[in-house]
Amino acid sequence: MTSKHLQDYTILHNGVHMPWFGLGVYKVEEGQTAVDSVRLAIQHGYRSIDTASFYKNEESVGKGIRESGIPREELFITTKVWNTEQGYDETLATFDQSLTKLGLDYIDLYLIHWPVKETFKETWRALEKLYKDEKVRAIGVSNFNINHLERLLEDATVKPMVNQVEYHPLLSQEELHQYCKENGIQLEAWSPLMRGQLLENPVLLDIANKYSKSTAQIVLRWDLQNGVVTIPKSTKEQRIVENASIFDFQLTDDEMKRISNLNENKRSGTDPATFD
Repeated sequence: MTSKHLQDYTILHNGVHMPWFGLGVYKVEEGQTAVDSVRLAIQHGYRSIDTASFYKNEESVGKGIRESGIPREELFITTKVWNTEQGYDETLATFDQSLTKLGLDYIDLYLIHWPVKETFKETWRALEKLYKDEKVRAIGVSNFNINHLERLLEDATVKPMVNQVEYHPLLSQEELHQYCKENGIQLEAWSPLMRGQLLENPVLLDIANKYSKSTAQIVLRWDLQNGVVTIPKSTKEQRIVENASIFDFQLTDDEMKRISNLNENKRSGTDPATFD
């Protein structure tokens, strides 16, 4: 995957265009900071924004979208149903709340936030209904391992279009990525910079120096060249611009390998296998 531009996109298995690059807003509190970061990102060329009901900032995200002045149809907005809101009727109700808070008529991508084992199949049935009713353009999951996906696919009438998981050079999830590719599910990275833990890594610093880039830019470029959608979070305008300035260089095959070889199956977040 050789993305050349911030507005380049992958084509999901149902034909919907999803930008390769977007802004994540996890842990950005409701209020002016959230509004500004969304508005600034869009004004600087971002077209994809990723939020969730759990983040409690959907109203600010909606306000930032409106203040950006960019037509709604040019944007790709993702939100998610939280664990305590799962189940068929509960999910449909939660979706309506998210839509109202965001102030939108439809969502581009709606995800199950975590595989709550008692309810995720019923939740998926609700997502399929929202999809068939054209309230969402694409549906998917987050934090699903292979076994979760296999269970989902036993009964699903619509296959997930996206699986958003923790993904970075210390957790390269190659087996899961391969499984998703084989099943036409687009992998997307949350915490692509491992919450800042990677920024002093010597291998990344070495490659960054060669290109006069930051280690963050090297990691985000690695995501794209691996065919993984990425959504780094930042609230600072300079960093929002810098994160997206990764379309003017390309990592070599050798550099890609060196970065992939950093894998330690190490997580900064919760493990879906033991998640309760």
